Amino acid sequence: MGNLVLDGVDVVELGRELGTPLYITSRSRLEENIREYRKYFKNADIYYAVKANNNLAIMKIISSRGLGADVFSDGELYLALMGGFKREKILFNGNSKSTEDIVSGIEAGVRFSVDSIDELHAISEIAEEEVEMAFRINPDVSPETHPKIATGLKESKFGIPWEMAERAYEKALKTDHIVPAGIHCHIGSQILSPDPFIEALEKMFDLAIRVEKLGIELDFLDMGGGIGIQYSEEEKAPELKEFSERILDTYEDRLGDLKSEPNLILEPGRSIVGNTTFLLTKVNAVKRAFRNFVAVDAGFNLLMRPAMYGSYHRVVVANRVDETPSETYTIVGPICETGDVLAYDRMLPEVRRGDYVAILDTGAYGFSMSSQYNGRRRCAEVLVDNGRWWIIRERESYADLVGRQIIPPGI
Repeated sequence: MGNLVLDGVDVVELGRELGTPLYITSRSRLEENIREYRKYFKNADIYYAVKANNNLAIMKIISSRGLGADVFSDGELYLALMGGFKREKILFNGNSKSTEDIVSGIEAGVRFSVDSIDELHAISEIAEEEVEMAFRINPDVSPETHPKIATGLKESKFGIPWEMAERAYEKALKTDHIVPAGIHCHIGSQILSPDPFIEALEKMFDLAIRVEKLGIELDFLDMGGGIGIQYSEEEKAPELKEFSERILDTYEDRLGDLKSEPNLILEPGRSIVGNTTFLLTKVNAVKRAFRNFVAVDAGFNLLMRPAMYGSYHRVVVANRVDETPSETYTIVGPICETGDVLAYDRMLPEVRRGDYVAILDTGAYGFSMSSQYNGRRRCAEVLVDNGRWWIIRERESYADLVGRQIIPPGI
């Protein structure tokens, strides 16, 4: 009976030793993904999107290779600094920054991506010294992706509307403590074609020409992230080499239109960590009903994407990888919600109670979107490399379910 092996580690034996559920990450795959970005975008800055996966060990590996960070809250900023990212290569993104967010960013000395004129004024009122910023521009570009992760549409909550962008930079020039230094854009996530990025980049250069005429010298153009990965056999993700050639050709062609020489920034998250990790879960029951249900010990409390987006993840029976698929199963979790389905109608070898199921490509927006719903303790995370493994996040205890709660006197 064949067991799934990752980086020389038998993950079934790992599950038996540490218990399940369990997020397991391949260091070699992570390093390979980073090398690919460094190779094909060697003249650009890569800012890792911390929201995808904020485990400190994983971020330490990423930051040690010279990447910057895109953060979306004061908490992500704190984690990014702990993870070794240099403050001069951190961009504080976000459409609804609190005073606490802004103060933390100013104190850390990072750049801001400003989402509204209200935010611009708030930064100006709080800052005592100059703060470098870019406006996040909404270019009204429609990528083919799930509506909930399409962020560059005109109806999106993100960014300054395209037609108002030039006036926003005019206001920034007249605002105390504000130094306009770049233009920021992000059109969405899990995008499988370079074409929408090219369209957005062209619009950024068109705006940059007008912004320069205001007297602003641009230091960077940040085109965001969003390049997708292959979750299913039917999907075809772009090769990074092809993607980079298309982007860099457009960037270099248009650079001659500007007086300044802004650096190009990208913000990949999913394509750095997505395929590095799988979620190992154990079968609690097999029930033959309307469907053949396989009930496992991980639910949408640990992997929200299928319930939230209808996302597809490949599934394998980790202790039967050498057996031929023979029946169709639907993988469900232990959460008290009908929507707690991790995978519909998958052809698998015969599944039995006690088997181990691996849900693939869960390194992005897996643990980072997890919760304690239904009183479920969040699982451990493990890093594997060349036959060795390390726990990089311990499984939560019952104390973690109540650790910040307070019962008032008399109750």
